[in-house]
Amino acid sequence: MHPNPIFRQTDAKRSLDFARARGFGVLAISTGGAPLLSHIPFLLSADGGVADLHLVRSNPIARAVRSEAQARLDVLGPDGYVSPDWYGIDDQVPTWNYVAVSLTGRLEALPPDALEPMLAAQSAAYESRLPKPPWTMEKMTDATRTRFLRMIQPFRLHVDALESTWKLGQNKPEAARHAAAAAVRQGLGHGLAALSELMAQPPDPQT
Repeated sequence: MHPNPIFRQTDAKRSLDFARARGFGVLAISTGGAPLLSHIPFLLSADGGVADLHLVRSNPIARAVRSEAQARLDVLGPDGYVSPDWYGIDDQVPTWNYVAVSLTGRLEALPPDALEPMLAAQSAAYESRLPKPPWTMEKMTDATRTRFLRMIQPFRLHVDALESTWKLGQNKPEAARHAAAAAVRQGLGHGLAALSELMAQPPDPQT
């Protein structure tokens, strides 16, 4: 997380709602060498207590986690460079605004019979947000389904800790923050329109 506590005031529900809606992140576990990372879709429970996910069996994390291991799931939102010129006030420095939520806990390898229901739940959650009739696993042939299920393994992250950074210019005067929010739409980064909207919102109350 960012060391400045003003960027860590967002309440847990908002951070969990963001992670649930995003549904995609970077899973990491520690090893004897460099940490192992994998970009994965996931399904976060309503209470934020567990995140269900699957990995290809050849994935280094799947190979390393035979039973369970400590893991972190980082979920990144919009981000963008902020030029000092955009604030309209003197003596500022460049920075990068962003949203990030980290879920830390115990990654458990689930039994094979958990895989198909998990995949059905994941695809149903994603398909429900598309403007079309939902795809279902019944559309696969038996041969494709068998091959698909044989290649992947189900996992569950039991979430013990939630950390989040919503770095949106909360440390700037309101007028300067709004000026930067308007300018960032034409800047450098990812999801700049969403970032602009978040920067323009009133800061979360400090706890």
